Amino acid sequence: MLSSRSWSVPRFRIACSGQFRRLLSTKHPATVGLSVAHQNVTTSTLVLRASSGSGRLGRLTVGRELAHVRGKKTKTVVNLEDLPQGLLGASSSSSDPLPPPAAEDENDGGPNYPTVVLQARRNMQKFDNCVLLTRVGGFYELYFEHAEEIGPLLNLKVAQKKTSAGPVPMAGFPFFQLDRFLKILVQDFQRHVAIAEEFPNDASEKVKSGGLMHDRRVARIVTPGTLIDENFMDPYANNYVMAIHLPTEVDALSADDGSSGQAQQAQQPAQPADGTVQADAQIGLAWLDLSTGCFFTQPTTLSSLGSILLRVSPREVVLDKELESRIRDHNVFSILAEERYLVTYSPQPQDGEGLQRLSDWAPMLESEIPPQTVDSFTDDEVKAGSLLLHYVKDRLRGLSMKLQPPLRHESMQIMNIDKNSMRSLEIRQTIRDGAFRGSLLHAIRRTVTKSGARLLNEWLSAPSTSLEVINFRQDLVARFIQNEDLRDAIVILLRRTHDSQRLVQKFALNRGEPDDLLRLASTIKATEDIVNLLTSSSSSSLPPSTDTDDPEDCLQSLVKRISLEQPLKLAARIKEAIDEEGLVHQHELEDSEAGEMMALAQEIVKSEGSAEDTAALPKGAAAAASKPKKKPSLKDHYGEDNEVWIMKPYASPGLTRLHSELAHLYQQKVELTEALRARLSASSLTLKWTPGLGHICHVKGKDARNTTATRGTLSSSRTTRSFHQPEWTTLGELLDKCRFQIRSEEQRVFNSLREQVILCLVKLRRNAAVLDELDIVTSFARLALEQNLVRPVLTPSQQTVIVGGRHATVEGGLAEQGRTFQRNDLYLNGPSGRIWLITGPNMAGKSTFLRQNALIIILAQIGCYVPADYAELGIVDAIFSRVGSADNLYRDQSTFMVEMLETASILRQATSRSFVVMDEIGRGTTPEDGTAVAFAAIHHLVHVNKCRALFATHFHKVADLVAEQGMSTTVEDGGGSSSTGAVEMYCTDVQEDEYGGFVYVHKLRKGVNRQSHALKVARLAGLPESAIRVAQQVLAKSGVETKSEE
Repeated sequence: MLSSRSWSVPRFRIACSGQFRRLLSTKHPATVGLSVAHQNVTTSTLVLRASSGSGRLGRLTVGRELAHVRGKKTKTVVNLEDLPQGLLGASSSSSDPLPPPAAEDENDGGPNYPTVVLQARRNMQKFDNCVLLTRVGGFYELYFEHAEEIGPLLNLKVAQKKTSAGPVPMAGFPFFQLDRFLKILVQDFQRHVAIAEEFPNDASEKVKSGGLMHDRRVARIVTPGTLIDENFMDPYANNYVMAIHLPTEVDALSADDGSSGQAQQAQQPAQPADGTVQADAQIGLAWLDLSTGCFFTQPTTLSSLGSILLRVSPREVVLDKELESRIRDHNVFSILAEERYLVTYSPQPQDGEGLQRLSDWAPMLESEIPPQTVDSFTDDEVKAGSLLLHYVKDRLRGLSMKLQPPLRHESMQIMNIDKNSMRSLEIRQTIRDGAFRGSLLHAIRRTVTKSGARLLNEWLSAPSTSLEVINFRQDLVARFIQNEDLRDAIVILLRRTHDSQRLVQKFALNRGEPDDLLRLASTIKATEDIVNLLTSSSSSSLPPSTDTDDPEDCLQSLVKRISLEQPLKLAARIKEAIDEEGLVHQHELEDSEAGEMMALAQEIVKSEGSAEDTAALPKGAAAAASKPKKKPSLKDHYGEDNEVWIMKPYASPGLTRLHSELAHLYQQKVELTEALRARLSASSLTLKWTPGLGHICHVKGKDARNTTATRGTLSSSRTTRSFHQPEWTTLGELLDKCRFQIRSEEQRVFNSLREQVILCLVKLRRNAAVLDELDIVTSFARLALEQNLVRPVLTPSQQTVIVGGRHATVEGGLAEQGRTFQRNDLYLNGPSGRIWLITGPNMAGKSTFLRQNALIIILAQIGCYVPADYAELGIVDAIFSRVGSADNLYRDQSTFMVEMLETASILRQATSRSFVVMDEIGRGTTPEDGTAVAFAAIHHLVHVNKCRALFATHFHKVADLVAEQGMSTTVEDGGGSSSTGAVEMYCTDVQEDEYGGFVYVHKLRKGVNRQSHALKVARLAGLPESAIRVAQQVLAKSGVETKSEE
């Protein structure tokens, strides 16, 4: 412990690398506190609260050899006697924090930057983890280190803004390119972006700020998980942000004491990097899509987190701020790092901020949480939801938010598909390159709306286990297969709809535009037409069908879920209020202004820039610059006398009155023009308004010479003259006032329409959900006709019967090559047993057979028809697939280790209602060990899990062990049944001719095939003949028949 006496060893070594505080507080936490001010200079000032009796502060200037490399550690030697010693005085409290250093850009003592730069600097310090974009007129600008770091990444030229305090790095881009650069920053670089907008100062604020016209405040923080309506959002996938609540007892290691953590590691066996330690620890999850308002919660365990993350695919994961310092000693980080999820840290909401309890969520929800589900939420779910809502609320910076009430995923009847199965079955993307093409989703997606595509994605990730839901969907599909005209009419109407889920959410966030209102009205009208079609079809007589179960009732129940009375009134009000032609003109003006700005940028770059600057311009800039200027321009055409209005004159009584007044004022303007022309004998006189001169009279030609004696002349030339006229000034002010009132009244009407949308929020979302389901079932009907699919029969039993089954994606790939797919049958849990043990040569289709049956079950349980001649399937609660192999070097796992981890997960989680697919278990080790592991796995499936399974292997000894244990119904080719066990043996084969040619026989037959024919595959792969001969010699010496391999 430090004391006030002199030390015989007057030297003390201090590490000045950012770890100073931790070093001293660990050694002597009761006596020493330290604050380090990091500066990019050769010296740094360390302020210490020493243990002297007076409690004084000692200031020590320490020389540092600072290489300009981030994170470099340096050491400095100082005299211990120079440090103040002794206990703190009673008047000083060791717990009081030291005052923070003053911001360098404050007016007192800091650089005297211009106001815009000063505002940007303060916002950069306040939002230090974000890239700051500051709105300055028609541009967004970056300053200081953000300009130097981010500018080159965006291909923006970094300039030096001259100020009285010295040059300031800056870069910028036109405001209309915001989405383009947000995509690069947020989507490509995974950065958080703070957008500072201009807010006009009122009179009092102008006085306080010294006459500033605008205040620049951060209006929103854009992150990958909190996108709302950005143009670069993926329209076919949800944009989720997920919060994870981790109770303290889940911690794998203690972060409070580094030495105790090391001791714990030394005493205990090495912990697996995948977080299997404490894998059953309960955690809470909450995720939402801010663009649609969908909100979910789920309690789960750490071991299931990886599968849920892959199913939900969040763009951003939010953790408690307290975990940020423990990134290396918590199991959750290895799970998140495996798929490289973007992790953001946010503090838990404090007591004064609300959001502590479930009832605190109410202001952010469109409706109340159903009372019957309130008690079912766990504490972990509530804490995760509170953390998520607090984070999103902070990102929106005051924007209102109305989300759908949270759905508990735990209470939903869905099939579980773990992350390994999702990958190996290639449900949403292929294994090899992660591409969409070649996946199951690509093979079956025929939806015509973006929201329908998102819903199909969710259905595939979590198929239903409810017979009622599945049969209802199948009834709808059957109905649309029978009535082709109805299906085609529905599809045409669906194409007229818009993404109303995201449209409605924009209004819930107070961001909707007039165009969005028109799109919403168009969707409501299409919904009405769809309801009329469905109603008329359900009331008409249909021929009896064996494929449907009361199809009339399924259409009627679908129609009953749609509520149109209030939305139709809203649509009519929108159509009555908004002037569509005016909106078109407004967009033309905006496009014209954007084109003019791009043309100006092109001209500047041509005269002052380089070839690189030209390449950095938008693609339309060159075209805009090359186009001849139109005369008159749109801006001139829609000038002050032809101003564009977005609301019709009769949208409200106020607008009617104001437009009448405006017309009367325009008439007065015409009369005044004629009067002034006559009075001044100037036929060319026009009444105009300019930003610099205000309301002026303008004459040209000979009239300019005739009016030289006119008072109030403002500007003149040989051919033109401008001057003030009191009558026009007074009338012009009345015109300006009337236009301003019209704009204000238009905004009031628009806000009223927004409020009406919010009042219809629940009904509009429910209607949109029905349209999405219609889109999917009509696409299933089209798919069934295209690919000759059949309706499966779903039962609550544990039986699986598939006749003539095909692989949904492989069949399509073969068809493109002009080849056909070999159909195969499957009978499980009947007289033939509930597990098939499959052997056969390489490349003979074992893995394809395994996967195709798993995919058929998934398709059946989302309500789709399946690629088979007949299918009768017992409901499956989970699908597990262990197919393929790959190491995981990031987590220090070999190929065999990955295989064993996946196998262990299946054997621990599979139930009697699960469907398991296992391929080549044990191939990553010796044949003896592999055989033992493979047999142990199938033995566990038979006696413990008791589930339906397909088990493929090249270890033929496994078949013998199964027969010896009495688990098999078939012993060998042509043999009789030895027992009534659960395992049935099937195989594929190779058919050879007398000339050495061969073909693979993909049709499964009963028995065991003890020839893998590996050398045939090797020869097909191009292995040198010399190597083939050596392999044949080795096989011959081992007593293996090689004739068939030649």
